[in-house]
Amino acid sequence: MARKPNYGQQRADVNRSKQAKKEAKQREREEAAAKRKASGEPDEPETTEAEEPVRD
Repeated sequence: MARKPNYGQQRADVNRSKQAKKEAKQREREEAAAKRKASGEPDEPETTEAEEPVRD
């Protein structure tokens, strides 16, 4: 006789997998940010008034 499926355990496995993937992606982002910060590049380009369009 086959066992009935344990949906709670399956869901927990999926959630653990998703969380691990999310944490890995966050670590990659933090490493990239640290690399940018170490090289001296700004995170986002700053806009000046001369670059913005003038509206009349």
